[in-house]
Amino acid sequence: MQYHIALSRKFNLEDIDQEAQAGKRPGHVMWNIGQLLGAKIYVPGGESILPSDKMNARIMGNPEQWALARKLSTQLGEDDVVFCAGEDIGIAIAKICSKLAKRPKIVIFNQNIERLRVYLALKLFRLRDKIDFFMTASPSQADFLRRYFSLPEDRICLFTEQPTDISFFTPGSASPHKRRPIIGSGGLEKRDYVTLAAATKDLDVDVNICAFSPDIKALSKSFPKVIPSNMSHRYYDWSDLKQLYRDSDVVAVSLFPNNYQAGQSTLFEAMACRRPVVVTQSPGIIQDLVNAGCAIGVDFGDAVGMKQAIISLLNDPEKAEAIAQRGYELVQKQYNHKNYIESFTAKLTSRYGSPSKTADLVNSSRT
Repeated sequence: MQYHIALSRKFNLEDIDQEAQAGKRPGHVMWNIGQLLGAKIYVPGGESILPSDKMNARIMGNPEQWALARKLSTQLGEDDVVFCAGEDIGIAIAKICSKLAKRPKIVIFNQNIERLRVYLALKLFRLRDKIDFFMTASPSQADFLRRYFSLPEDRICLFTEQPTDISFFTPGSASPHKRRPIIGSGGLEKRDYVTLAAATKDLDVDVNICAFSPDIKALSKSFPKVIPSNMSHRYYDWSDLKQLYRDSDVVAVSLFPNNYQAGQSTLFEAMACRRPVVVTQSPGIIQDLVNAGCAIGVDFGDAVGMKQAIISLLNDPEKAEAIAQRGYELVQKQYNHKNYIESFTAKLTSRYGSPSKTADLVNSSRT
């Protein structure tokens, strides 16, 4: 079986891997998975855009993704397996390849299949039986697939491993220029910095936020209209982000309600740097971490509860260290990029067989 990986947006995994090897940033699990599977990796961009691509993109995705799907449909057959890293590129490939007499096996990692646009696209294009395997990190997403698409269990995979690169995100010393306690945070997806601001505006702390995501735009309601004087938010490069975690006395992940496990990257990166975490409670992995004593959970919108949790950690270093250590040990043991790569590869090869090409024949797209 020949494996392929289709990414939702354009970036170069080989360059990322070289920077990761130099210690400049975390690695990307899809590069390592591609190497193990002997997979060619595809990114949108470079193909000619047709009117039909623009028309389909009005329903789902973007024209570049549909153009890539058209290209792949001319190259792939029944002996190919295509892993699609998101619903957008996955729906495009599944729709275009559905016309083939001998189509490839299609695997999609679902980020938020309950979103109305995604659900309607799947229904409109009648893709229930054109997508062979649905993967998701969220229990609610898996339940949605069962309820609304009547999928059997053998076509759904709840995959809760985490791609946190523990060779990059490591414990380390705080900056010598640190003036007072720091509450660190990061990310834009479903972030509720209004509650975090209310919880910390009267505390003698600096609240430093890495407010950047390559995939997500900030919600208009994410930040308070007036930023407190002790709060700042900006772009951090990877090295600065790692230092932000190391400088943080507490990492706070304040979230709006969601059903697709938002906030986990920040949560696990902080734990890998052995920092204590306060997080908005959410069903699934986050709740499991709170129950295991690896983080302190607070209710959505509960500024008083978040303030009390932060103060309890600032005033009790032993408690903070114990929580940080439990989280660190769990990431080292379970929730890390090494386990993700091994488990992910095993899921595909156990279902579709060993790759027909070895790793040294991998040909990564450099467009």
